[in-house]
Amino acid sequence: MPNAQRLSWRNYLELCKPKVVALIVFTAIVGMFLSVPGMVPWQPLLFGTLGIGLAAASAAAINHYLDRKTDAGMGRTKGRPLPTGQLTASNVIGFALALGTLSMVVLIGFVNTLTALLTFLSLIGYAVIYTVYLKHATPQNIVIGGAAGAAPPVLGWCAVTGQVDPHALLLFLIVFTWTPPHFWALAVAKREEYAKVDIPMLPVTHGEAFTRLHILFYTILLILVTLLPYLTHMSGLLYLIGAVVLDSIFLYYAILLKNTADNRIAMKTFGFSIVYLMALFTLLLVDHYIDYG
Repeated sequence: MPNAQRLSWRNYLELCKPKVVALIVFTAIVGMFLSVPGMVPWQPLLFGTLGIGLAAASAAAINHYLDRKTDAGMGRTKGRPLPTGQLTASNVIGFALALGTLSMVVLIGFVNTLTALLTFLSLIGYAVIYTVYLKHATPQNIVIGGAAGAAPPVLGWCAVTGQVDPHALLLFLIVFTWTPPHFWALAVAKREEYAKVDIPMLPVTHGEAFTRLHILFYTILLILVTLLPYLTHMSGLLYLIGAVVLDSIFLYYAILLKNTADNRIAMKTFGFSIVYLMALFTLLLVDHYIDYG
């Protein structure tokens, strides 16, 4: 019995996509701290983080439920709890709805209504609009659907201030521009799996060479976007130096991927893109508290 309970707990945790949710929550927390000059008040910090995290976990579980058939046909996802039968569809949808409901209760009751509304819209955008429609309708699914994934910094900012600030939208733009080269690198490496389950990812519909070119294009665009916090006086010299270093490494990987038909390079690019976003937002956070005089 103890082993079964431990297995069940791990299955439900896997539904939440904890690594993805951790990155989402981290960018939301950075948005909170960037919204004020000093320390974030404890209530929006605690309950905003909890509510946004619960909503992200709910969206992840809904994604598991809606993608259960295609997940079963892909090597990367066939070991998930639904394809393996470790959880039933009713288990998953009930769990997802419970998390989503609790998220709204926390955000409406202890944060503010605007944050709850924007969080709900981003949940629906990812879990329903992207997963049900965009993912299967267009090779630009990641570009369009990336708006939902780019929302967390705005949600964090709004949790503290109760409004959407232009600088919060700049954080949104960074994550939005980062998403295509991040995910297309994975799609290049897993092209055959996506083709097998008829998901029209860009490398499936337009070929790997075309996708690699677009990864390079979006990486260059990302470099330009990440200069904006410094140019708009949102951040200072530390951020600028760190961003240039990170951008240079990302560009190196994008060029290498463009010129090398090797899935190992694609996976290295994908892996670095995660480190890149975490490091970039860490720089934004640290720089925010430096007094440049």
